Amino acid sequence: MQDNATEVTAAGIARLAGVGRAAVSNWRRRHADFPKPVGGTETSPSFALAEVEAWLRKQGKLAEVPLRERVWQQLAGHPEGPLTALVHLGCVLLLIHERPTVWLDASAGSDARLAAMLPGALDQVLAPRFGGTPGGPVHSSRSRLAAKAVNGPLPVNTKGEGGGVNPTPGAPGVNAPADGGGVNAPAHGGGVNPGADLGGVNTSADADGVNSPAAVVPTPVTPTATVPAPAAPTPTGPQLLPSVPLLRGAAELAAEVGARQTFEFLLGRHLDANPRQYTLTPAELAGLMADLAGPARTVLDPACGTGALLRAVDARPDQELYAQDSAPELATLSALRLALHSRAGVRGAAGDTLRADAYPLLRAEAVLCHPPFNERNWGHDELAYDPRWEYGFPARTESELAWVQHALARLTDGGTAVLLMPPAAASRRSGRRIRADLLRRGALRAVVALPVGAAPPYNIPLHLWVLRRPDRTPATPEVLLVDTGRFAGEGRGGPDWEAVREAVLDAWRVFARAGQLAERPGLARSVPVIELLDDDVDLAPARHLPPAAVADGAEQLTRVRERLGATLRLTADLTPPPADPAPSARWPLTTVGELARGGALVMRTGGNGGHARVPVLTDHDVLAGTAPSGTLPESEEEAVLTEPGDVVVPVLGGGSVARVIDDATAGAALGRSLVLLRPDRTALDPWFLAGFLRGTANNRQASSYASTATRLDVRRLHLPRLPLEEQRRYGARFRALDEFERALRHASRLGEQLVRGMYDGLTDGTVAPD
Repeated sequence: MQDNATEVTAAGIARLAGVGRAAVSNWRRRHADFPKPVGGTETSPSFALAEVEAWLRKQGKLAEVPLRERVWQQLAGHPEGPLTALVHLGCVLLLIHERPTVWLDASAGSDARLAAMLPGALDQVLAPRFGGTPGGPVHSSRSRLAAKAVNGPLPVNTKGEGGGVNPTPGAPGVNAPADGGGVNAPAHGGGVNPGADLGGVNTSADADGVNSPAAVVPTPVTPTATVPAPAAPTPTGPQLLPSVPLLRGAAELAAEVGARQTFEFLLGRHLDANPRQYTLTPAELAGLMADLAGPARTVLDPACGTGALLRAVDARPDQELYAQDSAPELATLSALRLALHSRAGVRGAAGDTLRADAYPLLRAEAVLCHPPFNERNWGHDELAYDPRWEYGFPARTESELAWVQHALARLTDGGTAVLLMPPAAASRRSGRRIRADLLRRGALRAVVALPVGAAPPYNIPLHLWVLRRPDRTPATPEVLLVDTGRFAGEGRGGPDWEAVREAVLDAWRVFARAGQLAERPGLARSVPVIELLDDDVDLAPARHLPPAAVADGAEQLTRVRERLGATLRLTADLTPPPADPAPSARWPLTTVGELARGGALVMRTGGNGGHARVPVLTDHDVLAGTAPSGTLPESEEEAVLTEPGDVVVPVLGGGSVARVIDDATAGAALGRSLVLLRPDRTALDPWFLAGFLRGTANNRQASSYASTATRLDVRRLHLPRLPLEEQRRYGARFRALDEFERALRHASRLGEQLVRGMYDGLTDGTVAPD
C-alpha cells in the first residue's frame, strides 16, 4: 500500500524516471493530467508520490520504481520529516533484526493493525536492548546509583533543540545546549538516552560534578525526581501509522540486503542529502582514533553525533558503549545504529554533556570524542566550581579544554581518551596553564597533527590529542609529537589514509611500550615535558620536530628536478603541430540525449553510496586529471563502476571538461556530480565523444545558471553526425591533445614541488645557496 501523504519534489521525480529536471518541467506544462502540487512552495513544489508513480506508469515512463528509490522517497517525503521517519525505521529494523517472526506476525494484517501492534512488540526489543525492562523505567543499577545524586526534581525543558534541562531554583542554569544546539554538530554533548547509566542527566547537585558551586552530599532520590527518557522511546500507534508504508517497504528491502545495511543506506542517503546540517567524522579518522584508544570494554563518546566513533570500536565480549549528544534526534539515531551494528550494550543520553552530564559515575576504559569547536556558550559562568576541572578552569574561549577535562574525568585510572582538536588549542595563550598541568601530571601523552583535509573544517590541519588518566606520574615524562602533514592529498581528495595510519600507529605503539621514541626527522619524536614548559607551552608538533635529513632532502630535490626535466622534454615532443586552416564545417548535429534514447550510449549518474573500499572518482579528480581519491557513504547500494572507454563529465562548476577512462582508472566508483557516458564502440568513438563535449560553445548552450553556480545538462550537449572512420580521425587528435594536457599538468606539479622544496631547503639550511 502506497502512502498518499508521502511527497516528492521535482528532483525526486526526475530520479524516479531517470530524466533531467527540465523534462519534469516540460511534463508539467504539456500534460494537463500531470499531478497537481500538494505542498512545498511556488518555486519548489512537492507532489504526492503515489499520484506521480501512477502518472508515470500510465505514460509508459516508469515500469517499476526501484525498491531502494521507493523507500528513500517515502522517507524523504515523510509528513513528520525524515528524522522522525529514520527513528521509526530504526526501531522497526531492530525488531526485524532481533525478532523477525514477531514482525512477520504483526505485518500480516492491515496498516491500522500493524500500527497498533508495533508499540508492544518494539517495547519488548528496545527496553532490554538499551538496558531496561519491558513496560518499566529504562535504567540499570549504574543509573539508579547515579540517580541518587539528583538533589530534587528537575523538570525537562522541551524548548531547546539540544535537550537541555531546567535545574531547580537556585541551581546553575542548564536550560540551553552548550554546543549551539543543532543537528549540525558532530556531537554537541547530547544524545539519546538508551536507558542504563542515564543517572544524573539533570542533576543540580554535584554527583561527580555537574555544575553546583559546592560539593553536595548525595541524597536518596525523592519521589518526584525525574527519570531520564530511554534512548529510543517506543513510538505510539498513532505516531507510527503514517510511517507504516515506509516500514513495509524498508522490511522488504531488509529482506534483500539485511536490516543493518538498510539502515546504513537510508541514514547515509539522508546525511548526504543534507551536508550542511551535519559535521561528520570520516570513517578513516574514526578508525584511527579507535585504534589509538586501543581495545576497551567500556567506551564513551560524550559528543556522539551519528555514532561514527563508537561504531569504529573493535567488538569485545560484554562490551558497553555510552553515547551522549545535545540533539535528541541524533542521539536516538546513534543508539539505534550502534544496536544494529553490534551486540554490545548501548547506553545513551540526550542532553548537554558539559552542563548536564548523563554519566557522572561512569569510569570508562576509553573515551572517543569529536567535540564542537570554538564554542563560547559552553557553560563557563555556571560551571566555575565544577570538580571536573582538575587541571584548571578553562577560559571562556577554551571550550575544547573543557571537553578534554570532561573526558579525563570519565576515564578509569590508566584509561585512554582520544579527542579531535583544532590546532589553535595547542598554542592559544589562554590555555597554556591547563596545557602545562596536563603535561606535568602525565595526562597528555601525544599530539598528532593530521594532514589538511582529514576532517571538517577541511582547510586546516586538525590535531588528535591522546590522553591517559594518570594512575602514576612518570619519573621522566615525555610526550609524543607526530606531524603527518606530508601525507596530504592533492586538492579535495583527502589525505593518504593508509600512510597516515601506518605512521601514527607505529610511532604510538613504540612510544606506548618504551615511554619514548627516537627522532624520525620531519615525522615524529618524543619530547621531554620540561622542554615544553616554557611561557607559551606550545604543543604544535611542527614547532618541535626536526626537519627531514639533509641528505634525504637534497636527494629528493635532485630526483624531482630530473623528473621535471624528463617531463618538460616529453611536453615539448607532445606539443601540437601548427594548426592547418579549414573552412567552417556545417555538420548535421545530434544530442547526447538522442544518442542515449537510440541506444548509441548509456548514461549513468554518480551514486549516493557504495562499498567502503572501492576508490571513488570525484568531480575534482576529473577536473584536475588526478587518480580516484574520494569516498562515498558506506552502504550496500551498488555503485556505478567505470570501465575503459567510458567518458565522464562533471555537471557543476562551468568547466568544459570530459575525461576518457583508461585502464588505470577503470573499476573506480562514479562520484557525485558526475555523469558517465558509455558509448557503443560500433557507433561512437570515445575520444571523438569526449573531444566534442569539451567545446566551449557547446558547454555554454547546454548550461543553466543559478545565482551562485553553473549546472551542465549533459543531455543537451551537441555532437556532429559523422561516420565512424571520421570520428576516429578526430578522436586520434583529441587523444594527442589529452596526452599533451596531462604532461603540462604533471610538469606544473613537479615545478611547484621543486620551487617549494628549494625555498624550504634554503631557509632551513639543508640546501647550500651555491
